[in-house]
Amino acid sequence: MTFTEINSKMIQATVMPGQRLYSQRGAMLAYKGDVSFTPNIQGGQGGVMSMIGRRVANEATPLMTVEGSGTVMFGHGGHHIQIIELTGDTLYVEADRLLAFEGTLQQGTMFMGSQGGVMGMVRGQVTGQGLFTTTLQGRGAVAVMAHGGVFEVPITPGRPVHVDPQAYVAHHGDVRNKLSTALGWRDMVGRGSGEAFQLELSGSGAVYVQASEEKL
Repeated sequence: MTFTEINSKMIQATVMPGQRLYSQRGAMLAYKGDVSFTPNIQGGQGGVMSMIGRRVANEATPLMTVEGSGTVMFGHGGHHIQIIELTGDTLYVEADRLLAFEGTLQQGTMFMGSQGGVMGMVRGQVTGQGLFTTTLQGRGAVAVMAHGGVFEVPITPGRPVHVDPQAYVAHHGDVRNKLSTALGWRDMVGRGSGEAFQLELSGSGAVYVQASEEKL
């Protein structure tokens, strides 16, 4: 793994010749060795067309390319950091939560409606995450940011996991998601639980949940 945890809010990345990382601009805290940081006008992987797609989808977070030989420490805004290792599957995550990821991963954008149809689009609106989300696919490590730490919840077939939309950080694996509602008469008269909407994730994989309902 390229990334190692220093503490809950800082990670260290090993940079080797011939390899590259991508990180959010301004996230470098310190480094050792012969390392260069170059603004990435394409906003990551996938070429110009992929860049245009991310900008249209409002999923184009300013990134920089990190290359050379040495070690770099990353952190941003005092947010908690979670390292996720992908072994060939796809991570679904909002672009503004990406702190850094290995250049071996292929970056893309997914229309929320393709996961859950119309309800997928509704989910994007209700959660404030918009109609698109960023995907990273392949083998490599990703560092994502969250409020108050992150807990990984496994998703196994036949046992869906329900998550507060505001506490959702990311998920990976062969997972379907949809918005479910528990609205009842108590909610109509203001005596409900206050948990009217939840994300239901089913299939096989894992979802990452932060210890807060605050967005970045």
